[in-house]
Amino acid sequence: MKPTKMRNKLIYRASHVTKSKQVSSPLSTDLKKRFSKKSVRVVEGDSIKIVRGEFKGVDGKIGKISIQKSSLAVEGVKKEKTKGEKFDVYVHSSNVIVTGLNSDDKWRVSKLEGKKPSSKKKETLNKETIEKTKEKEDEKKETLNKETIEKTKEKEDEKKETSNKETIEKTKEKEDEK
Repeated sequence: MKPTKMRNKLIYRASHVTKSKQVSSPLSTDLKKRFSKKSVRVVEGDSIKIVRGEFKGVDGKIGKISIQKSSLAVEGVKKEKTKGEKFDVYVHSSNVIVTGLNSDDKWRVSKLEGKKPSSKKKETLNKETIEKTKEKEDEKKETLNKETIEKTKEKEDEKKETSNKETIEKTKEKEDEK
């Protein structure tokens, strides 16, 4: 396949999911050392520095992300129209360096650190749920044991009472016969 067709297929005619994955930017040197990754998928709230273009050297946070354009709007970076209106300037994600990550998404941070977030959650959930279910089962067993003991005592007491009543009735009948 020709290179132009490949490029069109992978970049310009890509699906929404593929385009979303392509909105990534390189990390700064200290973040590269910390996470052992070269680039990361950009998210709203990340701190960035513009490296190329008209606004070179500007630091800011990401306000909006346009997946269709593969670009981002930086808070504080605006242009003015001739009538005086201001509008957001979109900078391509490849012209930006990520200097700080938005750590609201714990899954994202653990994934960057090289951990498997899904397996850890399942393990902790499994341990917790196992402990809770064991405790609940033990409580149920204790309550069932108490209930069965009480019921058997009640039955024995009823049997004793009925047998006592029967013996009293029999003795009364014998006395009446005499």
